[in-house]
Amino acid sequence: MKNLSTILSILALAGVAALFFMKKDGGKPANTSTAAAGEAIATKIAYVNIDTLESQYEYLKDQRKKFEVRQEGMKAELQRSAQQLQNDYAAAQRKAQAGTMTEAEQQSIGKRLMQMEQSLKTREEALTVQLMKEQEEFNKKLQAQLDKIIGDFNKDGRYDYILSYTKSGSIMYANKALDITADIVKAMNDDAKNMTADTEKKNK
Repeated sequence: MKNLSTILSILALAGVAALFFMKKDGGKPANTSTAAAGEAIATKIAYVNIDTLESQYEYLKDQRKKFEVRQEGMKAELQRSAQQLQNDYAAAQRKAQAGTMTEAEQQSIGKRLMQMEQSLKTREEALTVQLMKEQEEFNKKLQAQLDKIIGDFNKDGRYDYILSYTKSGSIMYANKALDITADIVKAMNDDAKNMTADTEKKNK
């Protein structure tokens, strides 16, 4: 009985000691907590403000203007074709009402107008696909350039993460001290100048 009491006392003391240590460090090993805290402090983060990049990257602004001009040109072309179709239809309708067209002429003109309408639709689809393809290719080129610039900028590994930030994005606050947008914009503009110069040399 004496031995049993001694064993129970030792077990009880061990339980109290374990409870004490759990309260002291939150039930986690001290070295794990310290390591986690150290990792959090050591993590180096920066961000690029995409809104600012889009407004200050000259090559992007120039390309957008070119796309807008192309869109307006395509729109004007389609409008001219649509107006011509409408004019031809109105002229055919006037002749039909005046009774100056034979049945064969009516069928021929009707067939031609249908072909013009189908041609207009086909042209519109082709222009839309072409423009979308050009925009997609440009977006890929732009993303590749941005990846390259950021890779070069961070080749010394000073940052663990470089995030993108926009006002309409999921990040609701960004510390200005972590903003590297100005450096990235400058590098992008310099790189774009070099690309333009290389293109001009090839075209000469």
